[in-house]
Amino acid sequence: MRHRDVLAIAGPMIFSNVTTPLIGAVDTAVIGQLGAAHLIGAVAVGATIFTFFYWAFGFLRMGTTGLTAQASGAERNREVLATLYRALLVAGTAGVAIIMLQWPIAEAAFALMGASPDVDEAARTYFAIRIWSAPAALANYALVGWFIGLGRAGMAFRLQLLLNLTNIALDALFVLAFGWGVAGVAAGTLIAETGAALVGLAVALRASAGLQIRLWRVFNAAKLRRMIAVNGDIMIRTLSLLFAFSFFTAQGARAGDLILAANAILMHFLSVSAYFLDGIAYATEALTGKAIGARNLARFHDAVRLSSIWAAGLSLAVGAVFWLGGDTVIDAMTVNEAVRSLARDYLVWAALAPVIGVACFQLDGIFIGATRTRDMRNMMLVSLAVYLLAWAALTPPFGNHGLWAALMVLFITRALTLAIRLPALKRDAFARVLAGAATPQA
Repeated sequence: MRHRDVLAIAGPMIFSNVTTPLIGAVDTAVIGQLGAAHLIGAVAVGATIFTFFYWAFGFLRMGTTGLTAQASGAERNREVLATLYRALLVAGTAGVAIIMLQWPIAEAAFALMGASPDVDEAARTYFAIRIWSAPAALANYALVGWFIGLGRAGMAFRLQLLLNLTNIALDALFVLAFGWGVAGVAAGTLIAETGAALVGLAVALRASAGLQIRLWRVFNAAKLRRMIAVNGDIMIRTLSLLFAFSFFTAQGARAGDLILAANAILMHFLSVSAYFLDGIAYATEALTGKAIGARNLARFHDAVRLSSIWAAGLSLAVGAVFWLGGDTVIDAMTVNEAVRSLARDYLVWAALAPVIGVACFQLDGIFIGATRTRDMRNMMLVSLAVYLLAWAALTPPFGNHGLWAALMVLFITRALTLAIRLPALKRDAFARVLAGAATPQA
C-alpha cells in the first residue's frame, strides 16, 4: 500500500465535502436576488430543517462503506452488490416513511424554529416540495457510501458535483427566469437530488453487470439484522454528537448575543476542518475495511499508518491557517467590532480543534471500516457524559473559554476511549492471523 492509495480516495472526498455547502449558499444567493428578506429567511429555515434531519441518517453512508469495503476485500462480489441493495432498501423505506410522516415532522420542526408568520408560510412551501426527495436524498447517502467502500471515491465526487451543478442551474432557471420564488428553489433541489440518485444507481448497476443475485441473498435475515444493528449504532452515535454541538450552541446563547455570535463564527472554522479531516477518514474506512475483509493484517497496519500520517499533517496545516489567517476571516464574516474582538479572543480554540480532534476522526474511520459500531456508540455515550461533566466543572470559573475547553475534552475522550478498544478490534478481526495462520501478502 502506498500514499497515493490514500490520496486516491481522500482527495476526491475532500473536494466533495467542500462543495457540500454550495447547495445552501446557492439557494440563498438566488433567492436573495428577489430582495425580500423573509424569502431568504424561509430558505434558510427550510434548508436547516433538512440538513439536521438528514444528518441523523448519515449512518447510511458510514454503515454502507464499512460493509461494502469488507465484502470487497474478501472478493465476495455478490455480497458487495447485495450490500448496496440492502442499503437502498433501508433508504427507500426510511424515505417513504418520512414522506408519510411529513405533517407531524413539519409541525414539530417549525414549532422549534419559531420563525415569523411570513417566514413560516414560505418555509412551509419549501418543505412541502422538497420533502418528496427524501427517498432519493437517502439513496444518495447509500450510493456514496457504496462507492467509497469500493475505493471509487472519484465517482462519489462526480455524483456530488452533478447534484450541486444541477441545483445551481435549476435554481437560476426556476427562480430568476420562471419567477417561482421559494417553490423554485425547493423544486430545483428536489430534481437535483433525484437526478443524482438515478445516475448513481445506473452507474452502480452498470458496474455490476453480469452479476446475478437472487432475492434470498438480499433479504438474508442475518445480513439484514447486521446492517440494521450497524446503522442503529451509528445513528445513536451521530445523534449524541449532534446533541453535543447543539448543547454547545445553546450554552453560548445563554451567555449573551455577542458570545453566541462569536462562537457561531468560530464554529464555521470547525466545519471547514471537518471537511478536510473527513476526507482522510473516508480513505481510512475504505482501506481498513478492505484489509479486514481480506484478513490481511499487514495491509491494515499500512492503511492506519499512511492515512494517519496524512491526517496529522493536514490537521497541523489547517490549524496553522486558522491561527495565522483567522483574524482576516473573522473580519470578513462580520462588521460588528465587539463580535470581532470576542471571536479573536477565542480563535485559539478553533485553531487547536483540528489538531486535538484529528485522532477521533481517524479512529472513527478505523471503527467504521471494521463495522465495530457498538464500540463507537458506547464510547460516544461515555464521551458525552465526560463532556457534560467537563462543562459543569470548567464554565463557572472560565466562562466561554471553559465551554470551548469542554468541547476539546469531548474530542480527547472520544479518541482515548476508542483507542482503548482498538486492540480488541484487531484481535477479533485478525484472530486467525494473530494465532499464527498464514496471511496473504499486500
